Amino acid sequence: MSRHVVKLPDLGEGTTSSEIVAWKVKVGDQIAEDDPMVEMSTDKAVVEMPAPVSGKVVSLGGEPGDQIAVGAELIVLETGEGNGAGTAAENTPPPAAAQKPAAQSAPSKTAANNGNGAAQPASKPSGRVMASPATRARAKQSGIDLSTIAGSGRDGRIQRQDLEAAIQERQVGRAAPTPQPSSGGRQEARTGTEEIRILGVRRVSAQRVADSKRNIPHFAYVEEVDLTELERLRKHLNSQLPKGSPSYTYLPFLAMALVRVVEQFPKVNSRYDAERNVLVRYDGVHIGVATQTGDGLKVPVVRHAESLSLKEIAAEIRRVSTAARDGTASRNELQGSTITITSLGKLGGIVSTPIINAPEVAIIGINKAIERPVIVNGEVAVRLMMNVSSSFDHRFIDGYDAAEAIQALKEKLEQPATIFIRD
Repeated sequence: MSRHVVKLPDLGEGTTSSEIVAWKVKVGDQIAEDDPMVEMSTDKAVVEMPAPVSGKVVSLGGEPGDQIAVGAELIVLETGEGNGAGTAAENTPPPAAAQKPAAQSAPSKTAANNGNGAAQPASKPSGRVMASPATRARAKQSGIDLSTIAGSGRDGRIQRQDLEAAIQERQVGRAAPTPQPSSGGRQEARTGTEEIRILGVRRVSAQRVADSKRNIPHFAYVEEVDLTELERLRKHLNSQLPKGSPSYTYLPFLAMALVRVVEQFPKVNSRYDAERNVLVRYDGVHIGVATQTGDGLKVPVVRHAESLSLKEIAAEIRRVSTAARDGTASRNELQGSTITITSLGKLGGIVSTPIINAPEVAIIGINKAIERPVIVNGEVAVRLMMNVSSSFDHRFIDGYDAAEAIQALKEKLEQPATIFIRD
């Protein structure tokens, strides 16, 4: 028998440490090569690490929430010829039991009679459950065993919608507790508390937002935009799409209009290198799309939006946003944006004050579009209006320049034909 020390590798360029999000094993477990061991959090994503060899878990290098340096001991496995075949037979669990709890391995593959004449469902096939780290974390939080879910993805991979359906099914099946009457018809005071440890992407996001707000003097600017013509164009383009195709939202139009604005005001498409005290202005427009996920806010990137058509931008926004939500986005897809757009969709409200995605210097947010009466050519007319809320780093973008940039964006959105015209 020998010991195999697994050290934390470099999980991405510039990574010096990583946070333990969740262990998939415990001391004493017998695991096989490529079995999931642990979920580690980088600056932008959660990465699942598989076992490099088969063996018995001897020790773990930390608890969830602990930071582990690159190259430090992460887990120790006891290995040997035949993966422990030299140990006593009574100390070696059967292969099936080593991977699944006894309650799961007991039923046979064929349906069994329960004594009342009803057949029990067949058990799930054994083997590694395929799911994204985000789905695994959500399942653990909800107390759902992924091995009990039939995945609808490729090769049986469990998709987010599969898990949500299982959670909903379990909630529906639970009997509602009967409220206990109290004297005078008053409800009993609730005194319970719940402690939620902030881990992984949520912790990193919280730290970044706090640093951005603390270190960057935000200049907020809000302008109302008449979307009547843009909405007419959007509806027309959607009517021309093949049946079943995803509809255009406002985001790809905003992204394309922003590309045109950057051509006039290139400074807003910059990143500040604090270490060198240099403002780096980019020719390419790499648009970050703020996306709400089960793990917290992520900002996947649409790269070189200046080279894409409206259709391509729309497709790329959908692709990277979906990847961010289901946890499949790569590290490269979650970094490198030069300017960010954000939208709360139907919850957009009237005004928002978006926080800059440092080290960028500008972020553009759209609010709820709503019909209301406005004065057009001296007469009252019903128009589709929406506020655009923006924030700029006032150290590098003067208020006048910020206002000019948003006014140029307003003009593009109100006269949507200009979005497609290059000067």
